[in-house]
Amino acid sequence: MLSAIVTKQKTAPRLSGKKSNTKQKMTIYIALAGAYLLTVMLAGLFMSPELYGVNYADKFLTPSLSHLFGTDFMGRDMFWRSIKGLSNSILIGLAASAVSSVIALVFGISAALAGGKVDRVISWCVDCCMGMPHLVLLILISYMMGRGGFGVAVAVAVTHWPELTRVVRAEVLQVRDSQYVQAARRMGKSRWAIAKSHIVPHVLPVYLVGLVLLFPHAIMHEASLTFLGFGFSAGVPAIGGILSEAMRHIVTGKWWLCLFPGLMLLIAVMLFDGIGDKLKLLLNPGSGNE
Repeated sequence: MLSAIVTKQKTAPRLSGKKSNTKQKMTIYIALAGAYLLTVMLAGLFMSPELYGVNYADKFLTPSLSHLFGTDFMGRDMFWRSIKGLSNSILIGLAASAVSSVIALVFGISAALAGGKVDRVISWCVDCCMGMPHLVLLILISYMMGRGGFGVAVAVAVTHWPELTRVVRAEVLQVRDSQYVQAARRMGKSRWAIAKSHIVPHVLPVYLVGLVLLFPHAIMHEASLTFLGFGFSAGVPAIGGILSEAMRHIVTGKWWLCLFPGLMLLIAVMLFDGIGDKLKLLLNPGSGNE
């Protein structure tokens, strides 16, 4: 009996030490991944167009020290063009995800608190959006908004809120029926005061994780729309457009035109997804056991 107690006392600090090390590793991962993505976004935002300008004398050069990702059929440096294109994709993803998450937050809280007809109408809208093929809906909205960067941003923003709306609604329903919210109502607190003091603080971690996890979807869908010709115009560097142009030359052995831009897009999506997963574990440690 005494040896069991001593063993528990020895293992307790080890477990706490492992948890702190795990949290530290996740924090470092989030910081490094966020720094990389922020660097790419800012580098592309303030980049001089001369870095990826046309130079027919250098067309179809293989990757080298002077051109890390090689050059395309117009002699444009693929390294700088890929960074600029990924920066545009990240900017569109951030803007669209922010708008979409706000829509989800408003709809989710409204459906849970108002109930009745409001809940049924919002749930019907969620079912309609989720029942329609996502890519088809994105193409239709982007085409109606005139395509380009604005059309892509609007299409992504107004189609990525349904799933997060369901999550927010479920969280609010769970808090709404809790004992401390019921006690606040009996004390005469208004709905606004209850939402501000009890509901929003509980939903905020879920909302932040959902917001971050929207980024990879938004970036991938922006790239898909541009690849299919419904996004950015050919003159604007975008990962989807770069990959679309590369498809015309890959059969002739110009492998670098699609390999490096595709890898950059894949890395960015995986980093955003990893940040969301790590953030979920930090804000809600119990979710890792589900």
